[in-house]
Amino acid sequence: MLVKNGKILEDNLKKEHINTDELLAQLRLKNMFKVADVEFAILETNGQLSVMPKKDAQPVTVKDLQLNLPAEVEPETVIMDGQVLLDPLRASGRTAQWLDTELKKTGVKLENVFLGQVDDKGALYLDLYNDQLQVPQPSENQLLLATLKKCQADFEMFALETQNKEAKRLYSKAADKLQHTIEQVNPYLR
Repeated sequence: MLVKNGKILEDNLKKEHINTDELLAQLRLKNMFKVADVEFAILETNGQLSVMPKKDAQPVTVKDLQLNLPAEVEPETVIMDGQVLLDPLRASGRTAQWLDTELKKTGVKLENVFLGQVDDKGALYLDLYNDQLQVPQPSENQLLLATLKKCQADFEMFALETQNKEAKRLYSKAADKLQHTIEQVNPYLR
């Protein structure tokens, strides 16, 4: 063990012939830039460093938010080297007309597209040959955020309007949970 509870174990570093710069570099490779955030770091027999961040330094997960999300579905590559791939396009549940409309929305010509993928939510990702061209980001994220906020406001309104105490409690609880979710996903939807 080289780090325990945010403290470097200097004797173990010397024993393993590792200097402080090497340790810090290995921690940075594990996205740990502050030693104080490390619960423990162990030098494995293969020379790799295994790092466990402290609880308050760990990234938030879907499980932490107690959300039940569907399994991730592999995106379909629908354009490659400026050519439409019809079978994957059909597999994504989209048509050539839909693809043409999406390309027109972004102002990108098919021959300028190096790679195009459709995710399970129907969003089209485009990678262009000319990396200097900017592809406008779709506004679906902003629409989703607005819809979530409207739902949250509706729950609050239902809670205010009902006379049933149990329904009032349930609507208020749903509004609070949705507000918490909105706060969590807001940075990703802006």
